[in-house]
Amino acid sequence: MAKRIFVTATNTDIGKTYTSVKLLKEFAAQGLRVAAIKPVETGVIDGVYLDGAMLLHTIKELNPECADLSIEDVVPISYELPAAPYIASKGEPFDFAKVDVAIAKLEEICDVLIIEGAGGLYVPVDGTFMIVDLISYFQANTLLVTHCSLGCINDTLLSLQTLKNKGLAHVFAFNCRAEDSSFSTISEPFFLNNKYDVFKVSKDIDTICELLYNL
Repeated sequence: MAKRIFVTATNTDIGKTYTSVKLLKEFAAQGLRVAAIKPVETGVIDGVYLDGAMLLHTIKELNPECADLSIEDVVPISYELPAAPYIASKGEPFDFAKVDVAIAKLEEICDVLIIEGAGGLYVPVDGTFMIVDLISYFQANTLLVTHCSLGCINDTLLSLQTLKNKGLAHVFAFNCRAEDSSFSTISEPFFLNNKYDVFKVSKDIDTICELLYNL
């Protein structure tokens, strides 16, 4: 089994795919064969996979053994409606077997597998499982990506508490954007004063990768 790293976030549009690509490039730079999967993607309209296509392009670029992969290998389950999988699928059970087959295929050609979630930890996958349950099922180490705007303290702590309660090995990192220049004064002091490691996706990806690989 490859080293599995599950990329989740405090909400949607936080930067999971951006971060996943950064992880893939860093691990590849270390000489490791990389691959990625997004088990389920919603909002796939007219065959356009916004997240999956980026992941597929990246792993083909970084790992020659991924050259013949198709988008269905990287995104085995997809729906048109841009909503939680439970809603987009109209409540149908999540097809774990289909994803397991896709992962097995990818793990034949990689040392590190990045698994990208959908939305945040409590996004419903079906009537029984949430995204957080997939992390346990896939036995993956977790990277929680969080934002740097006002409210990130609450959002980050809630997600971290969930990971802790579930006993999931994890690292968290901030994806700060150009408009988040106030982070250093309105939110970062809390984390620093409370002895949290403040890793930023943009500049600490090497450290983040090392920690995730060795959890």
